[in-house]
Amino acid sequence: MIEKEFGRTGLKTTALGLGLAALGRPGYITLGHQDDLREEYQVEQMEHHAHQVLDTAWAAGVRYFDAARSYGRAEQFLASWLKKRLIDPANLVIGSKWGYTYTANWRVEAEHHEVKEHSLPVLTRQAEESRNYLGRFLNIYHIHSATIDSGVLTNESVLDELARLRSSLGWVIGLSLSGPKQGETLEKALNVKRDGEHLFQSVQATWNLLETSVEPWLEEAASAGWGVIVKEVVANGRLTPKVQQTHPEIDQAARDLGVTTDVVAIAAALSRPWGAVILSGAAQRSQLESNLAAMAWINNPRIVSLIGQVNETAEVYWQTRAALPWN
Repeated sequence: MIEKEFGRTGLKTTALGLGLAALGRPGYITLGHQDDLREEYQVEQMEHHAHQVLDTAWAAGVRYFDAARSYGRAEQFLASWLKKRLIDPANLVIGSKWGYTYTANWRVEAEHHEVKEHSLPVLTRQAEESRNYLGRFLNIYHIHSATIDSGVLTNESVLDELARLRSSLGWVIGLSLSGPKQGETLEKALNVKRDGEHLFQSVQATWNLLETSVEPWLEEAASAGWGVIVKEVVANGRLTPKVQQTHPEIDQAARDLGVTTDVVAIAAALSRPWGAVILSGAAQRSQLESNLAAMAWINNPRIVSLIGQVNETAEVYWQTRAALPWN
């Protein structure tokens, strides 16, 4: 596993990380999620399953793990795994997020699975919750899906509290992005300062072969010393064998190279020089093992040639994503 500097934060991460969005709750928007979990939704079953996937990641050398308050019991599952395996906090990096509250009550079908609120009371409550679960293991704390419209980047009380958390706990403060205006949001975040210093040092953004629009801003963030994390690299399952036909050129490249489409998608992301961590969102050990095979195809000319040639417009991509069903 390749080890990388996480911007100029002083942290070191691995090129591949594991996100727990699909492992911490019964319902998610990844295609075929109910099949991944075999519809075994008891808390104890899901915790055991999450631990198995975490074990596979750890054995493969993965040392970055990503959670959020809205990922159901993801932080709890991660915390119980860390305790059970007697892992030293110095041997891995963990990030989490605040801003969404999980509201599905452990159901696959719910009127609202999560509720977004970027207010100071939510930050205060969720930061304490994350700290209680993960303690000294927690290194990076992101605003979850920051947008211009949410107003979080101009909320002085929230920004002051994030600065306080950075100084008092040593957390790297960052933001995750979502929607067709990821670049606009990141551009604004790059200029947010507290006490004469830039507040943010980390960004987690959606980038994949179908949605590359945020790349120029990710390059800028990396140049400014930020750690860059790539999420949804297989487009919530659209760039995996779950879909018989993803895109003609991607499918053909996978056939010619003798690999699966997820390998092509992840290898493309691993080839971007500005990325510090590429997240696997695997919900099964077999999926993670397939994702890990992409390490052998970094900078493959055939795969790199696809970048910018097969993408959708940002508007089309995000409309398609918004229509994905929780399952």
